[in-house]
Amino acid sequence: MAKQTHIPPPSIHADLIPLLPTDLPPSHMTDPSGGDMQRVQVDSVAAENFISEKRIGERIKYLRLKKSMGLVELGRHTGLSASFLSQLETGRVVPTLRNLARISMVFSKDLSYFFDPEPQTLFRVHRQKDRVRLPQTGVDEPAYFFESLGYMVPDRQLDPYFAEFLPPKAGRAPRAHQHLGCEFLYLLSGNLSVRHGETTHHLEAGDAVYFDANTIHSYACTGDVSANAVIVTLQHPVALHLGGARRQANGLNGGRIGRIRNLNSTPVRSAVDLPSSSNGAV
Repeated sequence: MAKQTHIPPPSIHADLIPLLPTDLPPSHMTDPSGGDMQRVQVDSVAAENFISEKRIGERIKYLRLKKSMGLVELGRHTGLSASFLSQLETGRVVPTLRNLARISMVFSKDLSYFFDPEPQTLFRVHRQKDRVRLPQTGVDEPAYFFESLGYMVPDRQLDPYFAEFLPPKAGRAPRAHQHLGCEFLYLLSGNLSVRHGETTHHLEAGDAVYFDANTIHSYACTGDVSANAVIVTLQHPVALHLGGARRQANGLNGGRIGRIRNLNSTPVRSAVDLPSSSNGAV
């Protein structure tokens, strides 16, 4: 229960405050330099839409429910009736600045809270028809093609891909790479071998693997048809608990914690050896 807040009723003098210039009829409006402004007539519908877009009632209700406070309790804190507060929350009435100030004081909010733009939650849809199919880079004969599934998300924390690994072909060898963070692969169809360090793991459709991407790794389709997979990379160092101490790991071997080492001799590549590009690759 929120702490009882006593807000004194408005004094008579508060209601006798002179009109501000913006409260004057359009013919009396002046600019800061003292000159008359051009007549301005605000459409009432536009004004109502402007107020509704601020969703003041919804913000009041959010603050009230966050404090597990009922309308009657909020009314005791603000001096406003529960029925009036209910109408505020549902948008049937518009609060005066005085009433809004009373409500904001109860929740320790500034008046600007009710008028500032609301932060937009992150939600992006990547249509299949809009994605770009790119080949493996740095080779004459690509072993796989990939499509970024998150290229429309700015400053993303993880990178998802769809990858198609082509059947083996004479003269085509897997190209090993490494990068910071972790990698997750889920095999949708086909057969795939994943070489991680000195160990090779064979995956079938439905199998998944999660590994430290700092260790050199590579992929190769081992069937007669392409192997399709979803790959997700997280570009952050891997934290492991070794001997009770939290350390940064550079390698995992076959699910066993290997000796911490730094493979400086091998160039660090991005996820699935992808180039940096604005067309979908990272």
